[in-house]
Amino acid sequence: MNLAYVLWLLLATTIFLGGATASRAYVSNSHVGVLILALGLYMVGNIIMVKLMRDGGLGLAISLSAIVQLVLVNIIAFAVFGERLSLTQAAGVMLGIAAMGLMLLPTSGKA
Repeated sequence: MNLAYVLWLLLATTIFLGGATASRAYVSNSHVGVLILALGLYMVGNIIMVKLMRDGGLGLAISLSAIVQLVLVNIIAFAVFGERLSLTQAAGVMLGIAAMGLMLLPTSGKA
């Protein structure tokens, strides 16, 4: 992965986090404008993901984005919305973090 790929991934992840936060806010207040904002953010994030899939492959792009979102969405859920994970769910998040570490190890494969 080169720096440009990482920056595009961070941009997509930030947009998806905005969409997730807006979706959660919609659940709390049911304002249609918040739902439209969430859908728009998800649409832009998916367009960026197409570029990432072209550059790094489907598996790497989706996996990295999903795991980064897994961790950061939980931080937002804890800090902003006061949600908590069960012990089993927290173990799942930790396994996701371990999986991301394994994906970032150098390989001889194409990516």
